[in-house]
Amino acid sequence: MRIGELSRRTGVPVPTVKYYVREGLLPAGELTSPNQARYGELHERRLRLIRALIDVGGLSVAAVRDVVAAVDDGSRSVHKVLGEATDPLVPRHPEGPDDEALAGARERVAALVAEQGWRVDAEHPSAVALAETLAALERAGHGAFAEVLGEYAAAADRVAEADFDHVGRRVELEDLVESVVVGTVLGDALLAALRRMAQVHRSSRLYDDTRD
Repeated sequence: MRIGELSRRTGVPVPTVKYYVREGLLPAGELTSPNQARYGELHERRLRLIRALIDVGGLSVAAVRDVVAAVDDGSRSVHKVLGEATDPLVPRHPEGPDDEALAGARERVAALVAEQGWRVDAEHPSAVALAETLAALERAGHGAFAEVLGEYAAAADRVAEADFDHVGRRVELEDLVESVVVGTVLGDALLAALRRMAQVHRSSRLYDDTRD
């Protein structure tokens, strides 16, 4: 297909497609004449991945370049490639002081990882973010909230299992990475909405005297 058709099929404007080629995010098309190039399914799939990373994941062009380089690097495991794509998606609590609250939170996170048997390094962005969040709870006088951490972790593990049962159906690596990125970002919003709905339900059952 020509670049105009590629643009129509993906919804990406032609100037943007050309920009991605210049930036090394998208392979150049196969030249059929000095002013014409042919594009194929690989380009279409790669464009979907790029748009997912930028539009949904909020990654910079430089970060996307790293992700597509990882996708194209046949020596990297799927696990490593997914890490390149999803590590920047970890939401971070505003960094607080390096105090006793943070030290205690790091110990709690390390204990949680051991209890769950998770293969997660203490320096992974998600582990760091969890420690920062627990420390913020402690400083706000709500450190006891961490008592339900184990239950949260067990629920999160079930969600992650469902995530990978779903995305594991994707055959091509670009499709897999795209699904994981979109599923992670929008899945977080989905979980937040479901949690709030469940809280409304529980609150109604416990505290609403006006209902049967």
